[in-house]
Amino acid sequence: MEAESVVPEGPDVAPVEQEPLFRNLDIFLFSLIIGQLIYWLTTVVTPQRETSFIEKMKKTNRNMVVFYGSQTGTAEEFCGRLAKDAQRYGMSGMSADLEENDMSELPRLVEIDNSLAVFCMATYGEGDPTDNAQDFYDWMQETDEELNRVNFAVFGLGNKTYEHFNAMGKYTDKRLEELGGRRIYDLGMGDDDGNLEEDFVSWKEQFWPAVCEHFGVEATGDDTSIRQYELVFPTDINMNKVYTGEMGRLKSFETQKPPFDAKNPYLATVAVNRQLNQAGDRHLMHLELDISGSQIRYDSGDHVAVYPMNDVSIVNRIGQILDADLDTVISLNNLDEESNKKHPFPCPTTYRTALTHYLDITNPPRTNVLFELAQYATDPKDQDILRKMASASPEGKGLYQSWVLDAQRNILAVLEDMPSLHPAIDHLCELLPRLQARYYSIASSGKVYSNMVSICAVVVEFQTSTGRSFKGVATNWLKNKVVVTDNGHKATVPMYVRKSQFRLPFKASNPVVMIGLGTGIAPFMGFLQERGWMKEQGKDVGETILYFGCRHRNQDFMYQQELEEFEKVGVLTQLNVAFSRDQEEKVYVQHLLKKNNEHLWKLIHTDNAHIYICGDARNMARDVQNAFYDIAEEVGGLTHTQAVVYIKKLMTKGRYAQDVWS
Repeated sequence: MEAESVVPEGPDVAPVEQEPLFRNLDIFLFSLIIGQLIYWLTTVVTPQRETSFIEKMKKTNRNMVVFYGSQTGTAEEFCGRLAKDAQRYGMSGMSADLEENDMSELPRLVEIDNSLAVFCMATYGEGDPTDNAQDFYDWMQETDEELNRVNFAVFGLGNKTYEHFNAMGKYTDKRLEELGGRRIYDLGMGDDDGNLEEDFVSWKEQFWPAVCEHFGVEATGDDTSIRQYELVFPTDINMNKVYTGEMGRLKSFETQKPPFDAKNPYLATVAVNRQLNQAGDRHLMHLELDISGSQIRYDSGDHVAVYPMNDVSIVNRIGQILDADLDTVISLNNLDEESNKKHPFPCPTTYRTALTHYLDITNPPRTNVLFELAQYATDPKDQDILRKMASASPEGKGLYQSWVLDAQRNILAVLEDMPSLHPAIDHLCELLPRLQARYYSIASSGKVYSNMVSICAVVVEFQTSTGRSFKGVATNWLKNKVVVTDNGHKATVPMYVRKSQFRLPFKASNPVVMIGLGTGIAPFMGFLQERGWMKEQGKDVGETILYFGCRHRNQDFMYQQELEEFEKVGVLTQLNVAFSRDQEEKVYVQHLLKKNNEHLWKLIHTDNAHIYICGDARNMARDVQNAFYDIAEEVGGLTHTQAVVYIKKLMTKGRYAQDVWS
């Protein structure tokens, strides 16, 4: 840290009084510089808003706009499907990114006859808006503009294992009504812990009749496929202008320029890739990514996003089944020239690149994909099955659940098990969703390892009911990232850092209680490194306690040596490990918490301790929270209602933080 530059006070450094002419000139020059700076910030640094969505709707004769607040692409996908369906129901729709539009224009929607705004709102983290919906959320909170006669509907995307289930969908629906908006159909609430696709299909099956009734329009009954993009074969191909896996700027992996983010990831070299366990049937791995020279900064508790590649064998097999030359250079161009989204993925590119870098070919296809593909099945029975699975009928839902979801059939498995299905590869590429970045809690401290980001993960691989091997895209790709290849090249990973609210307390003297399960140990490795660094700086560091849960001591006790060393040198005050399957009766972290109930209550109630939970949201996080309710009741003498309120207050104050996943 650089020392502050201090100018001594006193007569020796008294300023010389300037003549008015120079003073005025200084003011003029200062004003000129400030004016130029403001211009530069607003026109160069700050991304420009797109043209008014109201004006765009008027220009293109649209009367329905579907906005999305999306973190992983699902809400954006649902939004596109609604906009595309609109013309089947007497409407003309367009999809729009909340971040790229001035939402203060929403009251002007009444200028368009029979207009409707639909919002597909995902909830991120602990009830927060997605990154692209933050400005809209702030506007909703602050505005006093009236939305009289603005018609709206909301579909929320959430997960019931999280405490604030569908918080953004609920808030948007409630707030738009408070501002005077007119709800034309009930709030839809998708649950990703159940079947999000089924929830969405069921909601829109009722939503569209409500639209028709409200606006007095009729469904066309036309179920033919509507292409959104047209296939173009570029002429005079210059391979230097063909995308080869970049997320945004062409050749961005060859000429890296900060700042690095979702559209401009940094190509980090893999410095370490080691297996953390020596026994058991699972592969636990620790990777270190070198970020030297990237200007990327991170804090303990942040997330690293990596862009994986699909399995080459799956890509090749799809090309083989569809009789396609995967190295053909193509471009898919939006038929709607006014759309902000010119292509479904970076174009021009090859089918091989699209299927390898840009498209999700591993997860089970959604129902809209099956519906659109049905037209390519030459066997009428296959056509019927595909269309039935895409319907909202109980029989169709059950068939989709069993044949697609339960059996974990990806698009390749669908093609293999329906030999009569032979879609055009360009249409398939249009329909498949984008391959998304994978997020991992960083397992290191930026203060200790400023040039390195650590990841720990479990390789996902299992047999499906059809006898196929299902392999997690990112974990298997990372597993195979050898530090130096046979030809001497260093393995690389496209990545960027996403900030988190999962933070150590500002005061190092505050006690810290960390509770993690499996790879939930990751952020706590960063916390421990940082607390150790603080001790070395001579700071007063409070108690640092870890509760860690895994199955077996000799199979998945991740970072055992490091943790025992932290305990030995006093950085880790207390190490409590629950090996759930090493004895007849299962032992979990919540059991260990209750054993230490009096000490924990003192830390929380008297010593201002901060509690951190990382891992499984469905069971562990809920069970741990219940354990803290019990501790507050048994030791603190609170009623159950008071205990719930007490823990909620800790959450509000930032003293009970969760980094969990379903």
